[in-house]
Amino acid sequence: MLKQEHYCGQLRPQFFICGNLKGFGNRFAGQENAGEIVRRRSTIAANNEPLVNENITAKEVRLINENGDQVGIVAIDVALRMAEEAGYDLVNISPKADPPVCRIMDYGKYRFEQGKKQKEARKNQKTTEIKEMRLSPMIDVHDLEVKAKNVSKFLEAGDKVKVSVRFRGRQLSHTSIGKEVMDSFVAMIDNCVVERDARMDGRNMIMILAPKN
Repeated sequence: MLKQEHYCGQLRPQFFICGNLKGFGNRFAGQENAGEIVRRRSTIAANNEPLVNENITAKEVRLINENGDQVGIVAIDVALRMAEEAGYDLVNISPKADPPVCRIMDYGKYRFEQGKKQKEARKNQKTTEIKEMRLSPMIDVHDLEVKAKNVSKFLEAGDKVKVSVRFRGRQLSHTSIGKEVMDSFVAMIDNCVVERDARMDGRNMIMILAPKN
């Protein structure tokens, strides 16, 4: 509805809009959708996930169809239409290529299979720990044998073992005795390899053993 009023000697129009702001609403809705797309792309990038469908920003892509056949370089809207017609998703599998390589596939199935592979890989992956075994220059043979059996168990579990000999007081002037203890200790263990030879580190002589196989 248009209303006129006098303003400084001139007629000044005033507009009163009734009802909802339909035109403005569409404009603001478009801005909101654009913001949502930006946020979604940021989330995808943070999770190292490939860009899919409308999140792909390249103007043209090198396309591989759902059967694994090379289609060639096509415009992004053509690639999206082909994916939609095939009933699948358009996935950017090589974003650093020029142009990026996209493939038509079932992205939900792809993510499921990738997650399954990663879970299986984590399951089969053994985290190697470094155990520690302390000896003394004056250790008796029986104690040395007991410690050697314990180290053998650590190695069987796939762990490495740091073997150390602590020298106290005047023992530092007879480090050769510690080296003899180390050599005797290794001779008692069948399933080990010496990853790092015995060497002095402060008051300690340290050697690293690893599983033989």
